[in-house]
Amino acid sequence: MLTCRYDWLGLRPGDRVLDLGCGAGRHAFEAARRGAHVVACDLDLAELKDVRGLFGAMADAGELTADSGSGVAVNGNALSLPFPDATFDRIIASEVMEHIPDDAGAASELFRVLRPGGTMAVTVPSWLPEQICWALAEEYHAPHVPGGHVRIYSEAVLRRRLRDAGFKPGAAHHAHALHSPYWWLKCAVGTTNDEHPLVQAYLKLLIWDIAKAPFVTRFADRMLNPVLGKSLVLYSEKRA
Repeated sequence: MLTCRYDWLGLRPGDRVLDLGCGAGRHAFEAARRGAHVVACDLDLAELKDVRGLFGAMADAGELTADSGSGVAVNGNALSLPFPDATFDRIIASEVMEHIPDDAGAASELFRVLRPGGTMAVTVPSWLPEQICWALAEEYHAPHVPGGHVRIYSEAVLRRRLRDAGFKPGAAHHAHALHSPYWWLKCAVGTTNDEHPLVQAYLKLLIWDIAKAPFVTRFADRMLNPVLGKSLVLYSEKRA
């Protein structure tokens, strides 16, 4: 399940890509499949171990070769990235900025490691769905949960944060409208209550949608995204 659009990012084979806050690696794996040389970076060593293992499995299966994309996993902090200036052609920072108290510092580091003329996709939880989650459950966000969300972004605030760091923000879109009700259900019944029948039923719907991509759910997702999309995606450029 991808959140950013690689054609909007301008991804090309051979690009050097940073996936900051890579988590399980969904964006990193797809970028590597498209021929990019990817650095998947995260604070969580357990996640990175799994990402490193899957990169190895992709190479063993012939999905990544010496003539195509590649991937490595690196432990790093968004406020002090372990890379020289202008290292990357593209950056993906998906669902990470809302976790960082000093998001201005993180934006400045992203600007530093992106080359002039490079592009970046930042995704954060959308304002309206996130407001509902915060209202339904205190344990959804910080300080009630360690590492939880520390702020709610509007598009205007995110644009201003990136502009202040030196970026030129451009196009934006929303994604994953069908996922918003799932998180509202989770917040309503308890964020750790994964066995609740309504949560289980809706999760089965989401898995079916991801696996089969039927017209009815894909159409509903597209129509609802502008209002209920769980994620806001903003694309920016570092001026040459």
